[in-house]
Amino acid sequence: MTYAIIEAGGTQLRVEPGRFYDINRLTAGDDGKYVIDKVLLINHDGEITVGQPTIEGATVEGTVLSELRGRKVLVYKMKPKKKTRKKRGHRQELSRLMIDSISLSGTVLSKAEARAESVSDDSEDESGEEE
Repeated sequence: MTYAIIEAGGTQLRVEPGRFYDINRLTAGDDGKYVIDKVLLINHDGEITVGQPTIEGATVEGTVLSELRGRKVLVYKMKPKKKTRKKRGHRQELSRLMIDSISLSGTVLSKAEARAESVSDDSEDESGEEE
């Protein structure tokens, strides 16, 4: 199992190919591809490579699937014995990032498996006709 620890959006994440993660809003290109070069650690089949602070030549490639907003956080300020109350909300802007591959010095260590989504023909069964 190959995984990497990256720094993206001001946080550090443990990422694996084929999984998606919600991180702070990223500015991706028109095709949605995003390359992260701040890789702090790579574990490839038990062989651990640690950077100081980052690994030179290591990249994690991903695709931005969607732009979304996080759950609302309410902030309520009140001063007792005064009629002062403030209620504010905040929703963090997030990007859903699917990790495609982890590479080190140009060689791809691990790549996401292509998932073939098969569409079953259930339209005949749900037609409402009884036998």
